[in-house]
Amino acid sequence: MTQAENTPQTETTDAQVTPDMIPSMEEQLQAAERKAQEHYDAWMYAKAEGENIRRRAAEDVSKAQKFAVERFSNEMLAVMDSLQAALAVENTSVENFKSGMELTLKQLTSVFEKFHITEINPVGEKLDPHKHQAISMVDSDQPANTVVSVMQKGYALNERVLRPALVLVAKSKG
Repeated sequence: MTQAENTPQTETTDAQVTPDMIPSMEEQLQAAERKAQEHYDAWMYAKAEGENIRRRAAEDVSKAQKFAVERFSNEMLAVMDSLQAALAVENTSVENFKSGMELTLKQLTSVFEKFHITEINPVGEKLDPHKHQAISMVDSDQPANTVVSVMQKGYALNERVLRPALVLVAKSKG
C-alpha cells in the first residue's frame, strides 16, 4: 500500500464517531425534557412573582383609599370639638355664641386651606357649567350668562369640583 492509499483510510478512522459519542434519541429527549422543565419552572416562578406584585399593589391601593382621609379626619375632629364645646356652654350670650362660631369657622377654613379645598364663589363671573349650576335666570344690567347671585357656594379639591356653586344668572337683554 502506498502512502496515499493509507491517508484516506486513516482520516476516515479519525473522523468516525463511535456509537458511545452520539447521544441516543432517548438521551436527547431526556435532555430536552429537562430543559423544558427548567423553562417551565422559571416561567411559573415569574408568573407567581407577577401575581404577588399585583396582589401587593392592590392591597396598597386599598389601604391608601381606606386611610386617605385619615389626616383630614383628624383635623376635622378639632372642629367637631369646638362645636360641641360651644353647645355645652350653659350661660352664653349671642356675642359669645357668635365669637365661638367665628373661631370654629376659622378652624374649618384653616383645615380647608391645609387640604387644598377652595371655595367657588363666582359672583360677576361668566357662567361655567363645569363649576356652576344655574338655578334660574333673572333680569339684570350685567351681560347675559353672568353670575348675578350665589345661592350656595361651591367647593373644589385641588381644582376638581366637589360641589358646583348654585347660581342665578343674568338673562339676555331684549
